[in-house]
Amino acid sequence: MTQKLNLNADLGESFGAWRMGEDEALLRVVQSASLACGFHAGDPVTMRRTVRIAIAAGVSIGAHPSYPDLQGFGRRSMKCSAEEVEALVLYQIGALDGFARAEGGRVSHVKPHGALSNDSCRDAALAETIVRAIKAYDEKLILLAPAFSRLAEAGAAAGLNVAIEIFADRTLEDDGALTPRSETGAVLHEAAACHAHVAAMLEAKGVVTRSGKILPTPIHSVCVHGDGPGAVEIAASVKDFLRENFALAPLPALFA
Repeated sequence: MTQKLNLNADLGESFGAWRMGEDEALLRVVQSASLACGFHAGDPVTMRRTVRIAIAAGVSIGAHPSYPDLQGFGRRSMKCSAEEVEALVLYQIGALDGFARAEGGRVSHVKPHGALSNDSCRDAALAETIVRAIKAYDEKLILLAPAFSRLAEAGAAAGLNVAIEIFADRTLEDDGALTPRSETGAVLHEAAACHAHVAAMLEAKGVVTRSGKILPTPIHSVCVHGDGPGAVEIAASVKDFLRENFALAPLPALFA
């Protein structure tokens, strides 16, 4: 039987009159989308519009909660209590799921964004708080989390279905963490480079770091960030490669 794999993108990140990314085009390529919930990007109209397009395209919907940091696009760490983090994650999941229900769909996964994700990958207590919020909302939700992260560990320990994610357009360090965006080469911008990066990891059955080290891990999903100028080209190139060797499917189908 052909192995199932998922291709996802982070979308719905426009705000008011300001536009980011080519969501409609990407939603014709990916099988799952993690949508901004208004805290780092997105607004009620953008959220509902993106949900509607995703459902029409047969793309499964995920909440992409972040710290409350619109000005910094959610990429700045914030000192929040566990109570605050649990509440803000619950708030964002519920908001997006409200729009999804209104359009005849449901949120089926959660993927923390930016600094909230990066911090929870290193901080076990923060990871457990995020997982607690997800379970409080719906224990059947899938957690989409980076390989080798405290977040993935916390999700598995709590009994959530955890989909392990690799990134087509980001490089990684020897500890499995993403290369900080402040470093040159942290983000891959060319479709050919992203294609080769994904191919190397899938062939190695693990993360391939900048130094060439292989860190074995299950891989369930490949992410293309939707905010880059070449996102559609990159996603299409990666998809063409993936479907030669895998059965591409929305995240819920991987756990059916």
